[in-house]
Amino acid sequence: MSEPAATARLALALTTGLKPDGLEDLYRDLHRHPELAFQEHRTAARLAGRLRAAGYEVTEGVGGTGVVGVLANGQGPVVWLRGDMDALPVPEATGLAYASTVDGVMHACGHDLHVTWLIGAAEALAAGRESWSGTLVVVGQPAEESGGGASAMVADGVHERFPRPDVLFGQHAAPGPAGLYPHTPGLIMSASDDIDVVVHGIGGHGSRPESTVDPLVTGAYIVTRLQSVVSREVAAAHSAVLTVGQFHAGTQANIIPAEARLALNLRTQDPQVRERVLAAVHRIVDGECHAAGCPRPPLVTVSPGYPNTVNDASLDEEIAAVHRELFGAHTVFVLGPAMGSEDFSLLAPQGVPYDYWYVTTTPAEVWEAAEGEALLERLGNVPGNHSPLFAPDLSVLVPGVRTLVSAALSRLGQQRAGPGALVCSAAVVSDFDGPHPAPPEKKGRNEHRDAGVPGRSAPAPAVDGPLDLFEQGRLPA
Repeated sequence: MSEPAATARLALALTTGLKPDGLEDLYRDLHRHPELAFQEHRTAARLAGRLRAAGYEVTEGVGGTGVVGVLANGQGPVVWLRGDMDALPVPEATGLAYASTVDGVMHACGHDLHVTWLIGAAEALAAGRESWSGTLVVVGQPAEESGGGASAMVADGVHERFPRPDVLFGQHAAPGPAGLYPHTPGLIMSASDDIDVVVHGIGGHGSRPESTVDPLVTGAYIVTRLQSVVSREVAAAHSAVLTVGQFHAGTQANIIPAEARLALNLRTQDPQVRERVLAAVHRIVDGECHAAGCPRPPLVTVSPGYPNTVNDASLDEEIAAVHRELFGAHTVFVLGPAMGSEDFSLLAPQGVPYDYWYVTTTPAEVWEAAEGEALLERLGNVPGNHSPLFAPDLSVLVPGVRTLVSAALSRLGQQRAGPGALVCSAAVVSDFDGPHPAPPEKKGRNEHRDAGVPGRSAPAPAVDGPLDLFEQGRLPA
């Protein structure tokens, strides 16, 4: 592995020529044209076109709408960089001048940022290929939000058709004052399961409930009883979230339906906790249906969605050290596991280490205006992922490219094509003085609200240390 300071110097050298205006134009275009899971045709075409122009061998249609670009550059490790491409069925309410043009669909989770970062990193590494040796594989993944994108790419042979990774990297936009880079060695994100419940009743006229078995009432009891599972059946030392996200029953006010359907989501970080909560769900659903006299047993279907995301601890510490060199020690800290979930880890074959981190994106003026003194209070009062008001600060575009470039170079940078390339690399970075480059100057346009923001946010204010800012809570995912 390369020394963190040397890797940071090389990453800065390879990204010095980045044009913020070009990244902004790309980002705004992606934001204007969001596409739902497995419908990312336009986004995939944009990614594929940019990769081809940079010299990658590109394959489209992997796992449906996925894109894989391969840049073979001599002997050395195989590094995969992944970005997800899909949007959400959320009507946008940001008021941005570049807001979504697709009714009811929005990039509300930052995947437009992820694609922009991925393209920027791929182009910078391709342009600077004389300074590293190995193979770079760029993966544009579809359908992260639906939970099927990574598994679809694996089923389509992504591990067999393309160079097998020695390491996999990814990152995610998150709320929090723009300019921070939270890392977590080990468990960073939780496992997720979807649970579908069908309650069978006996339908009838709304004026004669005594002749029916009302599944809506039974479903309501189930919803209420499920609220006590985590609080009363999961030890305080463990984390779990059980959410009832859908409840569908009936077609008309004077008709008691014959069926009710519930959709649940479970997040856990421990396999034993997962099994305990699933057993409780089965027990409660069965018990309430039996108590109501339902004519037949309920149907409970568990669909595993995402596994736990567990960073390789030593790899994460290595990348965090590089990011500290790039952005300053106060910007990088250990966050700890979140209850959010990801299918990112499925792209790593068994035994291949991976690392996944966050880039905070809340504009400084939004963060400063948020109510609350403690971190968690403020986080609860700024638009987060999946919010119709989620509007990342454009000042994070260049730093987000640098985080990916530096991660790739932490492995690729140690492998040079020969002594001449080493000399070239040293010459390229010789103008960089000191191990801690200052954050890039944040100039230019940021069309944040129709009301107008004079410019991009100023850099996040320095703090004495990570714990001074984050000791009272964690960034949600």
